[in-house]
Amino acid sequence: MRPGRSGRPTISAVTNQDSVSNHDSVSNHDSVSNHDSVTEQDIDGAGEPSTNRNGADLLIDTAAKHGIDICFANPGTTELHLVDALGRAEGMRTVLALFEGVVSGAADGYARIAGRPALGVFHLGPGFANSLANQHNARRHSTPMINVIGDQASWHLPYDAPLSSDIDALTGWTGETRRITSAADCEQAMIDAITSATTGNGNVANLVVPADFAWGEVDAAAGLADAASAATASPAAIVPDKAAIDAAAEFLRRDGGALIVGGARVSERSLRMLGALRDSVGCGVHLSRVARIELGNDLPNIAELPYFPEQLSAALAGVSAAVVLGREEPVTFFGYPDQPSVALPAEADRMVLADASADLEATLELLLSALSVDPEQGEVTERSGPVPEVSGPLNAMTIGQAFASAIPADAIVVAEAVSSGAGYRSQASAAERHTLLAILGGAIGGGLPSAVGAAVAAPDRRVLCLQADGSGLYTIQSLWTMARENLDVTVVICANRIYKILEVELERAGMAAVGQAKDLVDLDRPTVEFTSLAAGFGVPSVQVDSCEALVAAIEEAGRTPGPTLIEAVMH
Repeated sequence: MRPGRSGRPTISAVTNQDSVSNHDSVSNHDSVSNHDSVTEQDIDGAGEPSTNRNGADLLIDTAAKHGIDICFANPGTTELHLVDALGRAEGMRTVLALFEGVVSGAADGYARIAGRPALGVFHLGPGFANSLANQHNARRHSTPMINVIGDQASWHLPYDAPLSSDIDALTGWTGETRRITSAADCEQAMIDAITSATTGNGNVANLVVPADFAWGEVDAAAGLADAASAATASPAAIVPDKAAIDAAAEFLRRDGGALIVGGARVSERSLRMLGALRDSVGCGVHLSRVARIELGNDLPNIAELPYFPEQLSAALAGVSAAVVLGREEPVTFFGYPDQPSVALPAEADRMVLADASADLEATLELLLSALSVDPEQGEVTERSGPVPEVSGPLNAMTIGQAFASAIPADAIVVAEAVSSGAGYRSQASAAERHTLLAILGGAIGGGLPSAVGAAVAAPDRRVLCLQADGSGLYTIQSLWTMARENLDVTVVICANRIYKILEVELERAGMAAVGQAKDLVDLDRPTVEFTSLAAGFGVPSVQVDSCEALVAAIEEAGRTPGPTLIEAVMH
């Protein structure tokens, strides 16, 4: 029985004796038996731990057997048997985070780089609720993720204990949710979650694990055999049919035709095909909300649609026929007075060729074939870089330009700096080749955790995080995990000491940040000292206030193993 909306179950005349009887009716004997296997002697270190297999073992072993080798976690009492299973599992690395928003953001960053899901382990509904901002971002990124959420023992739920909550309501909008129904169910439940998470380009899958099914014993041989499953097979590419491809090709041949591309990933090959299509057909090609993209001065430079609604509408003003691929039709981030929500002109014809689940490369190959375009025409024969040198004080444009000029080859960049990131994005195509992970959902606090996950996924690559100061404070605990795991992450904090995007929006709306409104925008009184925060979390740091010093600090950090924080003070 689950608590109702009032939070209290309906139970008639429950006595102590009744509650014991109720425990017995739902295999309390099994739970007591399993409890006996972990005695006070074990807790004191005097006894040997049990070798019995339980649901938690089955769950974690199944994940490992099907290629999941990393778990980001912030567990609690209802997850103790999962902790024990993770501690004994072969081939499963565990990474602790101090806050659940770091767990979900790190799992997101990991999966976007590794191309396979990580596990995230959360403590009941409140713990999972702490992770929701980056769950939202992961959903917008089409990230393959598996959330393992502990719950109260099934027979304890009717008593509405203090930490009980409606977990299913919290997970409902993030992705598919499966509630484990027995210890033996753990194997199939994990296989189902992996299948759900890896369908298409990726999805968030949730597994709710009542504690008694985690500690409940299973057959010693359960889940140990090498068995093929749908989760281990590579799913067929999802592509549009020929009729849709031909219709899209006709749209792009028109005067004013444009292709708008978004989605989970734009690979190097996809970028070259987009360049070939643009140059051969003469249609417009725009990027819109891409979660991962390859950038650099040996690749075609494809324009990204701007953020502000007036600029977005202007960029698409001449479009008469639009083909949207990998996303829905672009809309403004917010509704504004006297501004349309939809960016394309009202009179434009439009079609969604494929959504985020489609295989972008395969779809583009079909589209170019229909247009008689050679994909190799998108080759860039001359490098467009380097990034022009910039000097002097750091401001909203120069900080990003200096950052772009210092990116080492084959780096991973995580960018969460809306008002301070324009300089980087304008120069990213002239920089050394790198992978960009964007934060698409708009939920604040995704940058630092995504950098953690990316660094775990690619230990041979330097990760650079261009991070606004205000949004960085939402998940600043990420620094501790970077230090603990000795991750090669260079964090550049854009320290303008203000919620700049909010100030800009106030100005655009004809208002000013004065009086108490200014107190809701400024990050002063006291000024946040990021170098002090970094030291407290065990991360070396330096403060800079010029372009030259920022470039030198990024280069020095790249020569130093482990994490470094650079506080870039803007003027």
